[in-house]
This record gives sequence, structure tokens and C-alpha cells, in this order.
Amino acid sequence: MRLVTKMSLVAVAVITLAACQKEAAQQPAVLDTDEAKQSYSLGVSVGRYLDSTLDEYSKMGLSLDSALILRGVQDAIADKTALNEEEVQTMMTALEEQFREKQAAIAEAEAAQAIAAGKTYLEENAKKEGVTVTESGLQYEVLQAADGAKPAATDTVKVHYTGTLTDGTKFDSSLDRGEPAQFPLNRVIPGWTEGVQLMNVGSKFKFTIPSELAYGERDMGVIKPNSVLVFEVELLDIVKAETAEK
Repeated sequence: MRLVTKMSLVAVAVITLAACQKEAAQQPAVLDTDEAKQSYSLGVSVGRYLDSTLDEYSKMGLSLDSALILRGVQDAIADKTALNEEEVQTMMTALEEQFREKQAAIAEAEAAQAIAAGKTYLEENAKKEGVTVTESGLQYEVLQAADGAKPAATDTVKVHYTGTLTDGTKFDSSLDRGEPAQFPLNRVIPGWTEGVQLMNVGSKFKFTIPSELAYGERDMGVIKPNSVLVFEVELLDIVKAETAEK
């Protein structure tokens, strides 16, 4: 999210100039040349951007008057603004601060909610038969046992896996890509580094990973801050160092 920049204000000016031509606006757009179509497309693009920007402010509880926004642009072009430059800068700074404060408050509330939901999920999952909880808080369940070797943190492993959120939303899967993943075990999230070392080659585990052993407060797109993650992992092989480097 971002505030209206100088470039976007210039874009708004394009809309304003078009809006001020009331008689022309009442007539269907004549799009008989590439230049005309480009001009119209620019206006459509800018209009959508302005609408989405105002929507972002609205979600933050900041109600802005679109008519006054356009009027401000029009007055600026005519060099007859009702506020002087210092007042304009003061108001824009205040608006930006309000926006950021609202953002921070919402992020804090969402973080608290995610932490509480994750804690509840972990507590309930830990009660399930077959689930083991390690000292770090990592939870795992053996889905398929095997007698193969176990990797060390410094090993490179080859695995198939599927990762989901606690609501079942899938965010990644080597199975869907049709190719196993291969990586050094000490270069992934802590929950993976710890958990896969518990596995024998050929086994399949289900890991429920607390957020602090996953991505913590980082926003990873589908994976929101403080998310508990669930992985089903099959350890296919431990790759020798010389093989992994090729």
C-alpha cells in the first residue's frame, strides 16, 4: 500500500481535465486512431488506480472526498489553491502518518489473532494419537516408517513434500511439480532442519511447525505472519556432497 505520489497526482490531473470538459464527457468517446485509444486507455488505467487508492484509504478508516481530490488537482492546475504550499505539505504528512498508524494497528491486531489461533491449533494437535512434541515445540507424526539412514544438518537431502496452512490451504508441493526438491538441510526453516533429521530415508512424516520455527513475523504472501505450517514430507535420499555440488 502507498499514498498518492506526485506521479499519480499528475495522473489524477488527466482525469480532472477530462471530467471538466462536461460537454465532451456527455458524448461517446471517439476512438478512431491509435492515439485516441492510447489516451482513453491511459485515462481508464489512471481511473482504476485512483479508485483502488481511495479503497485502500477506506479500508483503513480514512474517508477521503473524491470530488475534493479532483477539485484540488483542478485548482492546482489553475494556480488558485485554497491552501498554501506549507499547509498542503502539513496535511499530506498528517495523512501519511494516519495511514501508517492505521496500518500498524491492523497488523498488530492480525498478528495477535494469528498467534492465538496458532497456539490453539498446536495445543489441539498435540493431543492427537501418534503426535510427538519435541523440546523446541515442533510436532511430528510418523506416517510411514523406514530403516534407512538419517541425515545430519549439514547434509543435502532429496524429498517430496506438500505444505499447507492450518486451514488446509496448499501453498507448495513438489508432488504437484512432479519433481523432488533437493536442498542443504541447514539452509531451510528451523522446523525442517530439526524435523528431517528425525527421519530415516524412505520414511514419511507429518510436521506441524510453530511459526517461530517457520517464517515467524515475515509475510510470505499466502503464508501470513505468525502462521503455523503443516508439511507432509517423504525423505527419498541423502545426497552425497560431491553429487550435490554438480
